[in-house]
Amino acid sequence: MSVNETTNVRDVDRPALLPERHPNHDLFVCDVLDAIPKDDLASMEHPVFSLATKPDTRVLSYEHRHVKIQITPSVKGLATIFDKDLLIYCVSQLMARKNQNQPISQTVQLQAHDLLVWTNRETSGDGYRRMVEAFERLGGTRITTNIKADGEEITNGFGLIDSFRIVRSTPTGRMSEVQVRLSDWMFKIIQGSEVLTLSRDYFRLRKPIERRIYEIARKHCGEQDEWRIALDLLQKKTGASSHGRAFKAMVRELVEHDHLPDYSVAIDGDSVVFLNREALAEKVPESAFPKLQPESFNDARIVAPGHDVYHLEQEWRDFWVDSGMPTLHSPDKAFVAFCKTRARRNPAMS
Repeated sequence: MSVNETTNVRDVDRPALLPERHPNHDLFVCDVLDAIPKDDLASMEHPVFSLATKPDTRVLSYEHRHVKIQITPSVKGLATIFDKDLLIYCVSQLMARKNQNQPISQTVQLQAHDLLVWTNRETSGDGYRRMVEAFERLGGTRITTNIKADGEEITNGFGLIDSFRIVRSTPTGRMSEVQVRLSDWMFKIIQGSEVLTLSRDYFRLRKPIERRIYEIARKHCGEQDEWRIALDLLQKKTGASSHGRAFKAMVRELVEHDHLPDYSVAIDGDSVVFLNREALAEKVPESAFPKLQPESFNDARIVAPGHDVYHLEQEWRDFWVDSGMPTLHSPDKAFVAFCKTRARRNPAMS
C-alpha cells in the first residue's frame, strides 16, 4: 500500500528550499545552538522513518542483505522523517559534549525554543504543538532489528526515545524545558560515535523524499567525488512506497532544481549519480569568508588569553564552512563569542 509522500502544492508556486526562519539569530553566538548537526548512521543507511505526510499506521518491514527491520506504529502513527529533527537535535547536543570530553547522559535536558530555532521550525503555538506530537510518535514507534549499536545487537523491540516530559511550562501553556530519555539503542550509537555530520540546509528541505535521499547520499558518497546507485535500489533504501515512475519523477525534480545540500544529482539511464559539490567547485575563495575588523582580534585576545587568535580565526572559518557557510549578521561578535567558548573549554597553559 502506498501513502502520500509529497505535498499537493505545485513546485512552480514556491522555492525549492524552505526559508531560513530565524535569519537574525547567529548560531555562532549561543553555545547550545552551535552544535553541528549529527545523524546516526543506522537510520541514514536504512529506512527507519516514514516518508508519509499524513498519519501512517502501516507496519513496515525492510530487508536488505543481512539487515532486517520491522517498524510498528502507535495509535498516533509512525515517526516521520520530519519528527527525526528532534532526534537529530538530541544526538547533536550529546555528540558536541562527547567531543569536548564532557560527560553525557541518556537523558537530555533541552529548551523547546532552542530546538525549534536550531531545526529551522516555526516558534508559533502550532510549532510547539507539532513538536509534542513528534515526541509522541518517536516514543510510540517500536522497532525490531538486528542492526548493531556500538557492536551490540538489541533484539527486543524498542522506541527511538524511551520517554519525554515537560519539565516547566510558560504561563501561556507552551512547553519551555523538556526532558527526553533516549532509547538504549540510540544511546549506544552515540557512545560508539556512529554518526555523520549533516548540512544545516538539511532542515530547509521541504519534501520527505529529499531529506531521505540526502541522508543516503551523505552516508555513501561522503567526501568522494561521486557515487552511483541503481534507481530501484535507491528507492528501496529510501523506503518510498511510490510507483517506480513516480519515484523517478521525484528524482528528476532534484536534478532540475539542483538544491540538494552538498551534492548535485544526475540520472544516467537506470542509475542515479551523486556528485560532490566541493569536488566540483574550487576551494572556498578568500573573498567568501566573513570579514573581521582589526578590533575583533584585540577583543579575542581579551576573552581568550594565551591563545593564538589567528589560529582561532582559522578554526572559526573551518567551523563556518562545515556549518554550510550561513550568513552572519554580526561576524565580529560571532568570532569573539567563538573564541570565548573555545578558551573556556580549552584554557591556554600558563
